[in-house]
Amino acid sequence: MGTVVQQGPEIWLRGPVAVAGFEGTAHPGAAARRFSWVGTHGGAGVSTLAAVFGGQDCGRDWPGPGGPPSVLLVARTHAAGLASALHTVEVFRRGEAAPPGLDLDAVVLVADAPGRLPRPLAQQIKVIESVIDVYRVPWVQGWRLGDLTGTPPRETAALARLTGIRSR
Repeated sequence: MGTVVQQGPEIWLRGPVAVAGFEGTAHPGAAARRFSWVGTHGGAGVSTLAAVFGGQDCGRDWPGPGGPPSVLLVARTHAAGLASALHTVEVFRRGEAAPPGLDLDAVVLVADAPGRLPRPLAQQIKVIESVIDVYRVPWVQGWRLGDLTGTPPRETAALARLTGIRSR
């Protein structure tokens, strides 16, 4: 006869948790929390986001020792990008790929084209949003042309607050 072990419900904390005195708190004058940007596929936009919002550009690798343990996964909003984002979140959740000690804070989805998303892609985003916080970055023509100066789009205000950059 086997022993039945009762476990409580799995609890997920969505987004970073502010702790008094911890870097990244929402208190005025506090230092910005540093993040590691990790692409779930090639061409996701990791280098651009790290240049605009700060943090460590990890490419498609997990941050190494000494790198910021707070991870923002990055993917494009096309079908392959969304599938890779969801897959990476699931792999991280199961503890199968990432080194120990990392915190998966959110997924950042970068528009793959200007305009509205087709319905099937919007539905895939809803699935990702059901398991983790998602920040959206719209199409920015200037970034495509290599101009990373200027103010980030207003649609990225929540991401700017998360990463601690000031509005310009």
